[in-house]
Amino acid sequence: MCGITGWINTADPISRYRDVIEKMTEELLPRGPDDLGYWCSDHALLGHRRLAVVDPAGGGQPMVRHRGNQTFVLVYNGELYNTTELRSELRSLGHEFISSSDTEVLLEAYIEWGPDCAQRINGIYAFGVWNDREKSLFLCRDRFGVKPLFYAQRGNSLIFASELKALLKHPQIEPIVNSEGLAEIFALGPSRTPGNGIYRDVYEVKPGFTLFIDPSGIYQRRYWNFESMPHADSPEKTLETVRELVLDSIERQLTADVPVCTFLSGGLDSSIITAVAARHFQAKNQVLNTYSVDYVDNELYFKPSRFQPNSDAHWVKIVSEQFGTNHHSVKLDTPELAQALVSATEARDLPGMADVDSSLWLFCREIRKQATVGLSGECADEIFGGYPWFHNESMQTSNSFPWIPSIKERTGMLKREVLDAIRPEEYVRKRYNETLAETPRLPGEIPSEARRREIFYLNIRWFMSTLLDRKDRMSMAHGLEVRVPYCDHRLAQYVWNIPWELKNMGGMEKGLLRKAMEGLLPDEILYRKKSPYPKTHNPSYEKAVLSMTREILNDRSSPLLQLVDRDAVLSLAQKKSDYGKPWFGQLMAGPQLFAYLIQVNTWLRKYQVRIL
Repeated sequence: MCGITGWINTADPISRYRDVIEKMTEELLPRGPDDLGYWCSDHALLGHRRLAVVDPAGGGQPMVRHRGNQTFVLVYNGELYNTTELRSELRSLGHEFISSSDTEVLLEAYIEWGPDCAQRINGIYAFGVWNDREKSLFLCRDRFGVKPLFYAQRGNSLIFASELKALLKHPQIEPIVNSEGLAEIFALGPSRTPGNGIYRDVYEVKPGFTLFIDPSGIYQRRYWNFESMPHADSPEKTLETVRELVLDSIERQLTADVPVCTFLSGGLDSSIITAVAARHFQAKNQVLNTYSVDYVDNELYFKPSRFQPNSDAHWVKIVSEQFGTNHHSVKLDTPELAQALVSATEARDLPGMADVDSSLWLFCREIRKQATVGLSGECADEIFGGYPWFHNESMQTSNSFPWIPSIKERTGMLKREVLDAIRPEEYVRKRYNETLAETPRLPGEIPSEARRREIFYLNIRWFMSTLLDRKDRMSMAHGLEVRVPYCDHRLAQYVWNIPWELKNMGGMEKGLLRKAMEGLLPDEILYRKKSPYPKTHNPSYEKAVLSMTREILNDRSSPLLQLVDRDAVLSLAQKKSDYGKPWFGQLMAGPQLFAYLIQVNTWLRKYQVRIL
């Protein structure tokens, strides 16, 4: 994994501004601690920070290839999982290779197929290819947005970067937020409208989209989306295909020239990945390292809820012993968890999932001490239907994002003028309806199946994107590459059209996946009730975030005070917190609301955000 930056201007020479691209690229040091490179010409400045995972000697960037009188330059963040097949096909077409890196394969694929290369690659990626003779730039982001890619157009210039912090180092891009940006933060946050960069006139290449820029203009194109069609396979064939696709995706993603581990919670998704990975390691006479996270004294305070029915430690031990892994349990304490809210905000460049972010930031910091690549179970719930809102009828019929049950908790603390500017309910409804309108439909589908399809699409485009953002920023803040096998587009496309009756096989969430994996895991793990990523239940955490919130409210210089009603926040802080009823997702309840405000204040101050 890596970090990329670029500044192109199709009309005016910019080569004398190399210092700008250097400052932008330096901001991405954590994403790429192993190497650094630049490419500069009259109309293009490109930067790259590298985390060497495959072919450390041969995959340096920016990578340049000459074809006739054309020069192609690639900057790339990601991994390809069908490198072997692509290299073989390109060789048959006359291409020669001097390295074993996927970077070279990707560049040769673009040279051969142009923008159509996007439809041929399987992986997680965000990349740009500059054609120096034609003064054109091609930007591409993977189908589900696992890897980030922000951009802004300023006159004849197009500026892009892996993260907002790098983009903001360009002198033409200012941290200005208007009412739409505030609506994103307070009405939808920590989720974000696909393509929205929060700052004024700052965007993100949408998942499954490309951008093409040349002297004639800028063109956006969607190269991939779900295709809705009748599911023709029998139940037996469906189970067989799901198993094959899941196993193939995991095995492909174990390729690396650096230490690989798995995240292990003892739940279905991570245990499947761990089982396959452990078998892979055992075939090479190696032992797989696995990692889990928990919190000091959590066992004293944990109370089961419908969102979090049990804790993980018991189940982790069963899986680790079953597959002979070298397991590491990382325990986090309240003081570091609260203080890391600041670090997590800086990693995401925006307010995020509160301590759900900060715990992952701390967790990844520990993992990086021994591993460079990790495999994690994100996306299985969105693809197979694991969340409560897939099964709860009232959530399905709520006519809004089911993971945002109410926005009153957040908006009730805002100043009246802020509420009037952002109109939160109206804004949420607008974004919800936009997503429903673009859901790929199947003509003639019965209403219940059509609604399920909408719920799946909403989840994949919104909730899954939020979790993928979190995983990328918290891990790459430490130079740890995390891969997500359930996000393989072949698997997602196949499961997309499977009727709910099959997906919900046995009347249990992700029943299809469970049945398909019989024999791989012990039954007690295979049929364990879903439990989300663990959070702290220690009351000392709530005390810590309340104390931090009061400090912010008592500091007249706190930028948060320009947006919130101080008395309303203090009043809420005096009430008993509800640990079980989330205001976002499954984990963000009472204490996380105050933690979110801490992150908003951190963001406003750190990035010197100006509100219009």
